[in-house]
Amino acid sequence: MKRPGRDDDPDRLYTLTGGRSKPDSDSFDLVTLVVSECAPTQGMQSEHVAILDMCRAPTAVVEIAAELGIPFGIATILLSDLLHAGKITVRHPDVGPAAPWNSVPDSTTLEKVLVGLRNL
Repeated sequence: MKRPGRDDDPDRLYTLTGGRSKPDSDSFDLVTLVVSECAPTQGMQSEHVAILDMCRAPTAVVEIAAELGIPFGIATILLSDLLHAGKITVRHPDVGPAAPWNSVPDSTTLEKVLVGLRNL
């Protein structure tokens, strides 16, 4: 069974990124949400087109990488290109006290839960 990304030809990945191994921006982690700011234009790289189409609604970077079948690092390089071109915006999920009910809790809450579980 072939696994997307892992078994890809290294030449293909090298070509996708223009030979770069790191993104130009450190704005991305697994749960960073990406939103398209424009429609794809003619002549764009097919992966950039796919990202812009996919991100009409906020989409996590990990979902983008999985959908494209490429490694996370390659996805962040492509996203960095789009960010610098002004074609996407990025948002990190809210995790503060005013965050929505389904957000990630802060570390002190997680520690209290862990202590409570250990006390059971």
